[in-house]
Amino acid sequence: MRVLMVLTSHDQLGDTGEKTGFWLEEFAAPYYRLLDAGVELILASPAGGQPPLDPKSSAPEAQTEATERFNTDPAAQAVLASTHLLAEMDASNFDGVFYPGGHGPLWDLAESADSIALIESFMGQQKPVAAVCHAPAVLVNTHINEEPLVKGRKVTGFTNSEEAVVGLTEVVPFLLEDRLQALGGEFSAVADWHPYAVTDGLLITGQNPASSEPVADALLAALQAG
Repeated sequence: MRVLMVLTSHDQLGDTGEKTGFWLEEFAAPYYRLLDAGVELILASPAGGQPPLDPKSSAPEAQTEATERFNTDPAAQAVLASTHLLAEMDASNFDGVFYPGGHGPLWDLAESADSIALIESFMGQQKPVAAVCHAPAVLVNTHINEEPLVKGRKVTGFTNSEEAVVGLTEVVPFLLEDRLQALGGEFSAVADWHPYAVTDGLLITGQNPASSEPVADALLAALQAG
């Protein structure tokens, strides 16, 4: 099995002057979950090379067993430092795709024509698409049969209340929960920061960083079933 992991290349947190990017746990947890299950992983990003890491996800309180493993894993660090160009990726070469979150995807991947085309191609080829936390933002401009991809589908993602807790409600370009609902997505969630993953056919979404492993497990189940 071969899975594409797509990371953000965006590193500016709006006009705050602060940095953002991908969230380490949301990359590391699924990376090792899939790798340990024998999945071949290929990493890509819009700009290629080293994707920007949200500095807050390196804070001591944000560390998990998976992030600690990554921080002592030169091989994984080298893979992350040399992501492929997203524009060169073709869904036909993979069995599924996983999008780690962090605030970065709200700015670049949500609007990326390459990402949009890739997701539509994966769905068209009946291959699973998984995204966690803020990464379901990659779905907001995707369509199937000229309808929003999320319309009528069960989805989750970083909630309005979680965004309020981190103080970025007025900074982000859009609130993910609101946007998914506006597009006709059947949005559901659990209490802030608790793990929650939703599978609707080939579409797998997770609510927050704690949901990274459940989303990876759901993707693995979909790959094995396919």
